[in-house]
Amino acid sequence: MKRFLIFPCVLCLVIGLLVGVLLPIDLWGDGIPPAMTPSSAFNSTTAPNKSEGNSSSSENAEPLDISDNFPLLSSACAVNGAIQRGNWAALSTYVHPSRGVTFTPYSTVDPESDLTFTVDQIKNLAQDQNVYTWGFEDGRGDPIKMTILEYFERYVRNADYTQASEIGVDRIMTGGNALENLAEAYPGCRFVDFSIPSADPVNDGLDWSSLKLVFQPENDRWYLVGVVHGEWTI
Repeated sequence: MKRFLIFPCVLCLVIGLLVGVLLPIDLWGDGIPPAMTPSSAFNSTTAPNKSEGNSSSSENAEPLDISDNFPLLSSACAVNGAIQRGNWAALSTYVHPSRGVTFTPYSTVDPESDLTFTVDQIKNLAQDQNVYTWGFEDGRGDPIKMTILEYFERYVRNADYTQASEIGVDRIMTGGNALENLAEAYPGCRFVDFSIPSADPVNDGLDWSSLKLVFQPENDRWYLVGVVHGEWTI
């Protein structure tokens, strides 16, 4: 499997521009239609129909080449853009229809405490007023009790990752003393790491943060199954 890193984030912009010239698809907008990958989209002569939620792939769609980084990056950029704009309907179309998407607040994936949400829960997260326990705060050890929207603001949208200066494909770009077990926790998946090494040089790099988006291949597309937040921890 190919592994490489990309400097800087302009790659996603280049991808968007290339696709924008060839097709009326905005990678930073609603993203590629749920049943389409870039390879199948380029071979389509008519605009595909968008269906509600995650529909099954078209019989005529080309099989997904999991070694091709372009569809993976396209999906990651679309998910990143939907998150930063708060477009939960668009985000939900990328969530795995049966597995859902799991959220990790501090780099180390923990199946015992990390919470998983369904397509419908992500689509309607702005209306969800339930308070969930997401794990434990770094340093203090207090339970992280937040609504899903509050969690997004603190651990998913804490920075604009569409402006990340480093992007890693199947590679952790910035890390600290927390265990990075993403690859072991998500076997058979691939991920894209949107990393901001430091927001202010005065902080000596201790203010870095990252958003790792984990995808599972199925049929002709990549489905979002994990969102792992990273930052400096004690």
